[in-house]
Amino acid sequence: MAERDVILSVKHLGIFFTQYERGWRQTKLPVIRDLSVKVRAGQVVAVVGSSGSGKSLLAHAIMGLLPGNASWSGDIAFKGEALTQKRLKTVRGREMVLVPQSVSYLDPLMTIGSQVRKGRRDKESRGKCRRALERYGLGKETEQLYPFQLSGGMARRVLISTAVMENPCLVIADEPTPGLHINAAKRVLSHFRELADDGAGVLLITHDLELAVEAADRIVVFYAGTTVEEAAAEDFKGEERLRHPYSKALYRAMPVNGFEAASGAQPYVKNLPEGCPYGPRCLDYDEGCRGEIKYRSFRDGMVKCRKAGV
Repeated sequence: MAERDVILSVKHLGIFFTQYERGWRQTKLPVIRDLSVKVRAGQVVAVVGSSGSGKSLLAHAIMGLLPGNASWSGDIAFKGEALTQKRLKTVRGREMVLVPQSVSYLDPLMTIGSQVRKGRRDKESRGKCRRALERYGLGKETEQLYPFQLSGGMARRVLISTAVMENPCLVIADEPTPGLHINAAKRVLSHFRELADDGAGVLLITHDLELAVEAADRIVVFYAGTTVEEAAAEDFKGEERLRHPYSKALYRAMPVNGFEAASGAQPYVKNLPEGCPYGPRCLDYDEGCRGEIKYRSFRDGMVKCRKAGV
């Protein structure tokens, strides 16, 4: 695809949190050190990784929702132009929307209809609200309900309905399936697949690789604050197609592939090893892996491993 099809481009994103140690001494904690991802029109791109890897911060950085003690570096572009704070205010909630991780984002004191319409009561807004809810199998009566009256699956669909009211060209879904039965989770992800098939770009942030493989076109693997691989979703249907040892470990940990857990644990950001962050858990780790490792093209994908292809 041509570069003009790129809706979202994130290059070398770093996110830092300011902390205080020993009284008034300030330090910066680099939670994300190097994250790159592109989303094109008509694509679902999934960012996968274990809990605590910093995936959700990607969504918050793009949407301008990082907390006050956070800062970021790198480049974020939307439809080919830098996503400045000024531009963010004009596109957020319209051309670019977030489906949040928690259903607690729904206001417990407002009816569903009022929330989906964002308080608007005109005829056009009511019609768009009705069509959005109907698209996801929610009847007219849903508009008069309050969040506590919804099931988990219904609440997820309401969040999606709220997000697509303005026909956005970029949808960011931050862990949209936690706590859902597998069948309900698949239905939720099928809705994002439909949005992409209609021409939108979808950035799916999830820890569930098995679901991501079913819904996504491409998968970006994230580990300990950095991107280690980008691959076609099809590549996760065979370990031999993958490029990075962590991606292969994720493949083996999928229930359909034996549920084999890799030894060790993801390092805390303050205790990262030199060079490759996965190094201490990798069977092929050697002294050369302690140096700088570049993110490079390899077999129609990207990888950050000096031994890929060797």
